[in-house]
Amino acid sequence: MSAGNYDVVVIGGGSGGLAAAFRAAHHGASVAMLEPAPLGGTCVNVGCVPKKAMWLAADLADRIGLASKMGFDVPTEPALDWAQLVRRRQGYIANIHASYQKRLDETGVIRISRRGRLLDAHTVECDDGTQLRAQHIIIATGAHPVKPDLPGAELGGVSDDFFALQARPERVAIIGGGYIAVELAGVLRALGGDVALLVRGQRLLGHFDAEVSEQLAENLRVQGVELHFGCEVKALERQHARVRTLLHNGPENAVFDSVLFATGRAPNTRGLGLEHAGVTLGEKHAIAVDDYQNTSVPSIFAVGDVTGRVTLTPVAIAAARRLMDRLYGGQPDAKLDYDNVPSVVFAHPPFGTVGLSEEEARKRFDKVSTYHSRFRPMLQALGDGDVRSVFKMVCAGDDEKVVGIHLLGEGADEILQGFAVAVKAGVTRRQMEETVAIHPTSAEEVVLMR
Repeated sequence: MSAGNYDVVVIGGGSGGLAAAFRAAHHGASVAMLEPAPLGGTCVNVGCVPKKAMWLAADLADRIGLASKMGFDVPTEPALDWAQLVRRRQGYIANIHASYQKRLDETGVIRISRRGRLLDAHTVECDDGTQLRAQHIIIATGAHPVKPDLPGAELGGVSDDFFALQARPERVAIIGGGYIAVELAGVLRALGGDVALLVRGQRLLGHFDAEVSEQLAENLRVQGVELHFGCEVKALERQHARVRTLLHNGPENAVFDSVLFATGRAPNTRGLGLEHAGVTLGEKHAIAVDDYQNTSVPSIFAVGDVTGRVTLTPVAIAAARRLMDRLYGGQPDAKLDYDNVPSVVFAHPPFGTVGLSEEEARKRFDKVSTYHSRFRPMLQALGDGDVRSVFKMVCAGDDEKVVGIHLLGEGADEILQGFAVAVKAGVTRRQMEETVAIHPTSAEEVVLMR
């Protein structure tokens, strides 16, 4: 097959790949992007976007219940047409696909709906034999959910399978204690499912602040999610149309309509021909990169989840844009600063965090101080709800520089962004105290913590 010549070939059309393609084209580079699947990768198709759509539906269900207690003539437990929700969700996603394709056309990026693999440091071969030559190759192939190696694992699904559900399962086991497990548990419970969360460790969200994650666990219990810590799954077995989980230290009723694994993700590096080009892999078969997204091969770069570094969509986008600013935008020092990246776990209510947990701060600094606010938000109080909020600030040094903010509560996902800017800018505890509160809000508690 004849070769096409480009400045940049991007392998992968998810968030990072699209960001790289668009920014390179903006700087005048000729770009080809290889993506055989729907545009947007995990985030748009089986991640952030459909997850948030389901979370919004679950949030509405919670609020309808509160509305009933406040005097509105609505059912305490409203019925949901799951199929209609999925149609609305997928229609929204289809609009995103169309928007991406329109932008590719407008910017002149050539989309090739094929898989690609490296032949050498400057050549990518498509699965139909077509070869592309490029000055620079960007790998942005993302990651995929994995199942543990245990008997009957094929009887369980993963997060991708959750988004393929055409009806709500009545009783669900979710295996895992990370953010995906927490999010799926909250959504399914709020939408009327009977949910058991089977956690091998002794707490949820092992890399988050322990004190706040404890309140998250309590909120889940209040909402009716079964929590089983120290629970080890030995095997899955078919029992008629249901699935039995063989457990150590688990629930007595261990038969479920559906079992979902939320036990981690692995980078998509297989079949890329990395060995032909000499690209080095790091931990868990992720592509090893430095702070500038350089791989071990000078002409090949990697961004996003395939690198295993802070696996968040905005991180992939930001890293890709700065990489292209460096290569084609005349900014030789451009790179992403991976410190103080904010993130949100879409629990009910959400859990937002930026910076260091208290545990991390005490390992890094000699002097650490913490401030808290524990409260029941006004809507919960008016509606006789029992879900609590806890806000926490972690400070370090004599000047009490804020090194971590952790918010579990209504609106935390929206509140955190502005405070993340403040943390990035080096705000101190005194500056936070000097900021006048906005009353009555949950957000005011961030500047009123004691």
